[in-house]
Amino acid sequence: MSSDTPQNEARIPEVRSVDPGSVHVLYEPRATRVVLTGEIDAELGPELLEAAEDALTSGRPLQVDAHHVTFMDSTGLAFLARLASRSRGRRVTLIRPPAVVKFLIETTNIIQLLDVVEDETPTDDDEPRPA
Repeated sequence: MSSDTPQNEARIPEVRSVDPGSVHVLYEPRATRVVLTGEIDAELGPELLEAAEDALTSGRPLQVDAHHVTFMDSTGLAFLARLASRSRGRRVTLIRPPAVVKFLIETTNIIQLLDVVEDETPTDDDEPRPA
């Protein structure tokens, strides 16, 4: 019986990204919101740099919605630290970070640079007003 893989060796499953990362900058009336989804890693690095520059030049308070992040490496941490350190004295709000993100920002102490909001509830100021 001829085979490329010996029978007693464990087969290593091929790892494929099923949740590619994305970053979007939204300009809302009272803040600039950066929405992160999927895997936030080195592959997304150039887009994160561009998003950081766009968000920082808006001059508005910054919010990062991380609710749909499934993975984050040092590239994502560097992105959060960059926003926080260059936000001209305004705190960056991290909205609904999943456990993986919370673990990283707590372990690296980046949490001290951010305001973390577990559940986003609209305030009266955020409600649409009649004309």
